[in-house]
Amino acid sequence: MKHIFLTLSMTFLFFGVFGLSAQTDSTFYIQESVGRLATHLQLPQTGGNKKLPVVILCHGFMGNMDNELFNDISADLVAKGIGVVRFDFNGHGKSDGEFQHMTVLNEIEDVKEVIRWIRNQDFTKNISLLGHSQGGVVAAMTAGELGDKEIKSLVLMAPAAVLRDDALRGNTMGATYDPWNAPEYVTMPNGLKLGHDYIVAARELPIYETASRYTGPTFIIHGKADRIVPYTYGERFKHDMKNASIRLIDGEDHSFTVNTAQDARIAADWLYKEL
Repeated sequence: MKHIFLTLSMTFLFFGVFGLSAQTDSTFYIQESVGRLATHLQLPQTGGNKKLPVVILCHGFMGNMDNELFNDISADLVAKGIGVVRFDFNGHGKSDGEFQHMTVLNEIEDVKEVIRWIRNQDFTKNISLLGHSQGGVVAAMTAGELGDKEIKSLVLMAPAAVLRDDALRGNTMGATYDPWNAPEYVTMPNGLKLGHDYIVAARELPIYETASRYTGPTFIIHGKADRIVPYTYGERFKHDMKNASIRLIDGEDHSFTVNTAQDARIAADWLYKEL
C-alpha cells in the first residue's frame, strides 16, 4: 500500500485503521510515483465494520474535486449508505504536478492509484467510477482497461470524447496549435499551459475502443444544451458500450449548472440501484 498523508480535517474520529462506527469525512494525500494526489474520503455512519460500496468521482479538464455537482453527488451517495472518494488529478487543485505535464493517460494512472488504495481498505465492498467531462473519458477508459471484476458500475456525465477531435483540429478550449507539429506547450485563455504530450496523446487516444471493453452497467447523463461536448458524444458511448443506458436532459449545459441538485440525484439514484 502507498503511504497516506493525513491533513486538514476529520469530522469524526477513526476507529482502528478506518474501522468505523461514525461518519467519516477526511482529506489527505495518496502518494503516487510522480507526487501526491489530494484526496477526500466521505463514509456514512455504519454499525461496526460493515463493508460499503465506494464510488470514485473524477473531475474534468482544468477542474478540481470541489465543485457544486460533486458536493451534491457526494451528499446524496453518503445519505444512501455509499462511500465516496474524490481527488484532484495531477496538475490540478491541491495535487502535486504541473498542468503542463498532465495527459489523459497519466490521469488514468492517477485513478488506478486511487483504486489501489481503496481496494486495500477494510471498509471497501466494491468500487464504482463516476466521471465528468474529461474525467468521464478517464473513467470510461479505466473501466475498459480493468474490467467489470474490478469496477462494479460506471457513470459518465457529459463524457468529453470530443477532446480527441479537438486535438486533431488543433483547438483545445480556445488554445490553437498545429496538431502535427505540437509545440512544447500552448497557453490556454486562462493562462494555464497545455503541454505537448497532452496534444500528442489526445490525437491518438482510443477512447471508444477502450471504453467498449467494459461490460458492466454504465449510465450516461448528458445535457442537450451542452455546447462544449455535444450530446452526440454521449450517444456514441451508449452505442459502443455493451451494457449502457443514457439520460438526455433538456436545457442542461456541460457543467450541469441549470439544475445541479436534480442532476446529482439522477446519478446517485442510479448508483444506489446498481450497488
